[in-house]
Amino acid sequence: MIHAAKGGPLGWAWDRYIGWKFRSAFRGLWVRGTLPPGGPGRLVYLNHSNWWDGFVLNQLCQAAGWDGYCLMEEENLRRYRFLTRIGAFSVRRKDATSSVASLRYAKALLRRPRAVVFVFPEGEHRPFGVLPLRLERGVELLARVSKVECLPIAVRYGFFEHERPDVLLEVGAPHPPGDMTVFQDGLETVVRRLAAVTSLEGFTRRVSGARGVAERWDAARGLAS
Repeated sequence: MIHAAKGGPLGWAWDRYIGWKFRSAFRGLWVRGTLPPGGPGRLVYLNHSNWWDGFVLNQLCQAAGWDGYCLMEEENLRRYRFLTRIGAFSVRRKDATSSVASLRYAKALLRRPRAVVFVFPEGEHRPFGVLPLRLERGVELLARVSKVECLPIAVRYGFFEHERPDVLLEVGAPHPPGDMTVFQDGLETVVRRLAAVTSLEGFTRRVSGARGVAERWDAARGLAS
């Protein structure tokens, strides 16, 4: 398997680059719900609808004070190995030996202070909001082996009367490890809530991005909110 390689000058450089990329592409990262503070290890599971998801998690970790790691298909991680610098590590899903090694590695990571391991249990990109979600059992196995708190988060990319898109996160209720129905219900609940959103009311901007032409024009005229 391919291990995460966070830290050092390269890790610092990639963090800064990803922050710049995010801020130049999006208007902001908005969160509704409670992000638990850094503490004991935590398993966070999310829907997977966009290439940007890994960069979003990097920004989320900086906003929440988490030491984040993300499970990623080994074939893709070999193509984009720089992602190890922001915490990606690999699994070969159809290889039992590789899967066991990845589970053990993730369990060890979760013993670290402030550690969060992110899992996309859908296993591939799928359109946001299409239900029922098709989840794989890896998230259940990792939770049972690691015996850590689990937290569902939904991710949505959308435009809300602005030039640039916003990234919205809906944070669900934390829960202990359980069977697949627990994870299915947990993730579908937050996806449904986020799919129903029509404005940013109730959300808090945790990362600010770039302003569009209209916002800059309003600021120049003293009309910015």
